[in-house]
Amino acid sequence: MSETPPLHEVTDRAARILAAVERAVVGKRASLELVLAGVLAGGHVLMEDFPGLGKTLAARSFAQALGLDFARAQFTPDLLPSDLTGAFIYDQRTHEFVFRRGPLFTQLLLADEINRTPPKTQAALLEAMQEGQITVEGETFALKRPFHVLATANPVEYEGTYPLPEAQLDRFLLRVSFGYPEAGQEWEVLRRRIERQQEAQTIPAVSDAAGLIDLQRAVETVTVNEGVGRYCVRLAAATRTHASLVLGASPRGSLALMLTSRAYAVIRGRDYVTPEDVKAVAHACLDHRVTVRPELWINDVTAESVISSILSSVPTPSPTSGRDAGASGRPETPAETQAQSGFERPSPAGGSSAFERPPGHQGP
Repeated sequence: MSETPPLHEVTDRAARILAAVERAVVGKRASLELVLAGVLAGGHVLMEDFPGLGKTLAARSFAQALGLDFARAQFTPDLLPSDLTGAFIYDQRTHEFVFRRGPLFTQLLLADEINRTPPKTQAALLEAMQEGQITVEGETFALKRPFHVLATANPVEYEGTYPLPEAQLDRFLLRVSFGYPEAGQEWEVLRRRIERQQEAQTIPAVSDAAGLIDLQRAVETVTVNEGVGRYCVRLAAATRTHASLVLGASPRGSLALMLTSRAYAVIRGRDYVTPEDVKAVAHACLDHRVTVRPELWINDVTAESVISSILSSVPTPSPTSGRDAGASGRPETPAETQAQSGFERPSPAGGSSAFERPPGHQGP
């Protein structure tokens, strides 16, 4: 096992990976940071947006920049589980059954239009995504590490589609949207295509499979203050009692907040997590893990709006709230919460920031 790189090197490598991907994907820095954070956190990412907004291009570009083996599976209504996992085929030359591997045997799988294939085929991904292995006819095959799934889904054209069940949505660490580009960004896409004089784009490799594993191992060393960790728990718990939701986030939701915010903090140049990091990834981590009451759809109540209301209502922790709560074992009173909301108060002129970095920590 190679030595774990220092976090400032991870930040530098992440910046170069994003710069390489942005050679192909224009004007989507915030979304690309979230996708990279999901990969650095060791998870899988669902990219859901309208057709033609760069989801497939982003997945292919990340595979090239990260130096990973890449495979694409186009999900269609007639796709079978064996089309993904592979199957045992009878070899007439040897008179034996041999296993022919499917596209799951890769390091980065693009599951294109995942909601267009039946649930039986969608379920073929579950074991691979959760366990890093597949089982065919009672025989288990381990997948190469790292293994990540970047799936795409279109929120339109519902005829002939199969919405992902909650159990499978929960397996995706993040759900990310790209959105339409601004006019200047769209012209930049056209300008680069004119200069390139061809459709294909090649992204230089910034890392490789072993390097990505090293980056992921380094992210595990990021400091998470107890107050920030409890903040993740409170956000997830708030979804379970919200009046507009019939289904809240499971503990996997609070875990996703913590894991993703660590990687996001490193991308932003810090070796510790702040509540602002948690807020930055909250929609990507929680929106797809909650279910709005059906009768509220007519009032335009969405998962995004509910999570936004939770973010504004759950008190933001102070640097010391985690230690105080852990020591006393009692919940904070509203007065204490207001007195400790150091992240929300602006720093006095010429004074230090409300968030004091732990000794030896890097970043702003």
